[in-house]
Amino acid sequence: MAEAERITGTPESGSGSGAESDAGSEGGRPAEPERAESRGKRRIPALLLVALVAYLLDLGSKLLVVAELEHHAPVEVIGTLLQFEVIRNRGAAFSMGEALTIFLTIIAVVVIVVIFRIARKLYSLPWAIALGLLLGGAFGNLTDRLFRSPGVFEGAVVDFIAPAHFAVFNLADSAIVCGGILIVILSFRGLDPDGTVHKD
Repeated sequence: MAEAERITGTPESGSGSGAESDAGSEGGRPAEPERAESRGKRRIPALLLVALVAYLLDLGSKLLVVAELEHHAPVEVIGTLLQFEVIRNRGAAFSMGEALTIFLTIIAVVVIVVIFRIARKLYSLPWAIALGLLLGGAFGNLTDRLFRSPGVFEGAVVDFIAPAHFAVFNLADSAIVCGGILIVILSFRGLDPDGTVHKD
């Protein structure tokens, strides 16, 4: 009887085992990297979308203020607490390091390359947003340095947001700072770009 049950049960258990084996090979352990990879692919478009929005907002705002506000008196947005005033900045964010224009341009290119390298293993949506802000901001100011006067790699960045008692900046600067702050928060919470969470 046991032998008969073994013989008659073998196809079912074998097929079930085979199905489970097939399921395991397709949807189990080997398939896990595929699911991880698909999650990663979804995060890269998110990074690029955030970067594109940040870049277009920065570019559009600069074109508008240069056309309408440059060589004019500052425009009061909130009295004297916040004004729009166009200046040409050859330094870094918030008008720092004006003698290092070419060096700052190289740094921006390096940052962009590093972001694209990290993006290959990017599974975390918060990291995609943070890196997208950095990427869009870096491209925004890099565009000025490449295409505005006085020349390639030495172009002056257009700044126009002028709070009282603070440096004048632009939307690219804001995107970079917000992206950096978000990265610090994610790092303190132990969230890595690949979506894993670690505890020190």
